[in-house]
Amino acid sequence: MPKNTAGPEEFGILQSKRNATRYQILVQIADRQPAVNQQEIADAIGITAQAVSDYLQDLVEHGYVNKRGRYEVTKEGVDWLISQTDELRHFVEHVSEDVIGQVEVETAIATTEIHEGETVSLTMRGGVLRAISGGTRSATGVAVTNAEAGQDVGVTNFDGVLDYNLGAVTIVPVPQVQDGGSSAVDSNEIAEMAEGHDLIAVGGVEAIAVTETAGLEPDIRFGSTPAVREAATKGPDILLLSSAEVLSTYTDKLREQNLSYEVVDVADT
Repeated sequence: MPKNTAGPEEFGILQSKRNATRYQILVQIADRQPAVNQQEIADAIGITAQAVSDYLQDLVEHGYVNKRGRYEVTKEGVDWLISQTDELRHFVEHVSEDVIGQVEVETAIATTEIHEGETVSLTMRGGVLRAISGGTRSATGVAVTNAEAGQDVGVTNFDGVLDYNLGAVTIVPVPQVQDGGSSAVDSNEIAEMAEGHDLIAVGGVEAIAVTETAGLEPDIRFGSTPAVREAATKGPDILLLSSAEVLSTYTDKLREQNLSYEVVDVADT
């Protein structure tokens, strides 16, 4: 039996750093016994070997560890580890389900008038999350703010699966200027292709020149490598005009995300 039985308040590992260290040392002993090395425990939990020695003496005095030539966790020590692990598990469940789950708020555009506290249906359109009054769709949430149609609205308590397709990327390589540059690409053909896409992105000066010749205003011009990848994950189809020298930077990133793309060569060779 323990020489000095500790109550739950004294040994609750959520109560203090000292109690948490006791818990870690007991776990290390249980994991390493019978070959328990104090320096290894110290290295594992980030304290000095002398501190481990002091804690071990304390645990022996409380009956949670025996020292019979070597350290080993007693039955009382195992029971305490189990009880404290259960306490930790319940705490983590509370944080993940009751705390984090409640404070996770996404912003959507209200498609209809929405009142705080009501259930809304969620859709993805044009790469933007949309909220509609009523829970009739496969993905729903609860509004945390009021909003008129067209305003932003906060949404939490998500349920279901948001059903939308990933965007496809059509990549048009533009030769480097020494190989003809923008003049090697039919600007009228580019203008026609742009009509079938939601966004236009450019990479490189030659690509910018093509859009100017075609009378197009790029939606994505700066930082276009991550922007194209991010936009495609939200659904829009993208026409990307890329200077040949940087083409691989786009295709590599799109492949990493398993995003669909097609390279269409329209240069006059």
